[in-house]
Amino acid sequence: MKRTMKPKTSTHKRPTAIDLFSGCGGLSEGLKRAGFRVAAAVEIDPKALTTYRLNHPSVTLYENDIRQLDPEAVLADLGLERGELALLAGCPPCQGFSRLRTRNKAKSADDPRNDLVGDFLRFISVMYPKTIMMENVPALADDGRFARLCDSIKALGYSYVVNVLDAADYRVAQRRKRLILLASRVHEPKIAETRGDRLTVREALFGVGAPSATSDKLHALPERRSDAVRKLIAMIPKNGGSRTDLPVEYQLECHKKSNGFRDVYGRMAWDTVSPTITSGCINPSKGRFLHPSYNRTITLREASLLQGFPIDYRFDVSHGKEAIALMIGNALPPPFIAAHAKGLLLGINQSTLTIATRRSVTGGDE
Repeated sequence: MKRTMKPKTSTHKRPTAIDLFSGCGGLSEGLKRAGFRVAAAVEIDPKALTTYRLNHPSVTLYENDIRQLDPEAVLADLGLERGELALLAGCPPCQGFSRLRTRNKAKSADDPRNDLVGDFLRFISVMYPKTIMMENVPALADDGRFARLCDSIKALGYSYVVNVLDAADYRVAQRRKRLILLASRVHEPKIAETRGDRLTVREALFGVGAPSATSDKLHALPERRSDAVRKLIAMIPKNGGSRTDLPVEYQLECHKKSNGFRDVYGRMAWDTVSPTITSGCINPSKGRFLHPSYNRTITLREASLLQGFPIDYRFDVSHGKEAIALMIGNALPPPFIAAHAKGLLLGINQSTLTIATRRSVTGGDE
């Protein structure tokens, strides 16, 4: 079992969380913003591990295939007993449940990543945390493995809520539909209230500046486009324009033959949210990823800001644009996670206060 262990401090006042399937750290970032102390994280991808370590150096990091990891050993490493963990959170890899893959149900059902939902349940059963958070793609709700997970946690004594939400309603500057499950055995969990004001692309990218005039290596990573593609991009109308706005003679032949995927070679608009940030966010042929004003796609720094990462979140540029784009596209938006984690933290604190009050009244005889 390979892990990076961090020195333990004597006391921790903040409730402890563990992040399974941590990726580059979006979930952990959100949990920390909500007030949790992330004690440990599990991830298998080497580049995601490097990025996580750059931004969360105090977390005990398990560099493991979670299927080979013993949850009892993790509890022992952290000095926790069964039932003491405040929050177990994670997003099992969701590519097998993605909308495009589930159009072919046979292949989707056979994707081995889908079975990692069962490992999430294995950790719940052993660790018996006070609360649980799981986030994933909406299609997971229709899979039998998710239904079994819900039935199992109910049998363990958890109350839970499930909903499909748009991250844009929680101050994330993009449309992003996600399924979220919140569960607790110490209070009745609730979905966080939505925010009435959506964060726009303009607000999220405010003050970033031009890639040519920055010391931010992530923001400055260059584009490589053919002259023909550069010319095409320059003709797309600013602030929300699309390839469909071009005269027919300038449209690509492949675009003329297809009515689908109409967002490709489209620009974002300044005063609304962006489309879902995916691993293709640096490629104009993958979606509406052109900058609202400049004749280029958004940069990786801009993509990370639209996901809700802080501007100083660190990525190792030696990993290459495609690998970093994959990490950012797969990440959980920290503001979305924080909004729901705050509710779980409030429930934990209230239950702790209630227990303490009862013990003071009864003299500890409970």
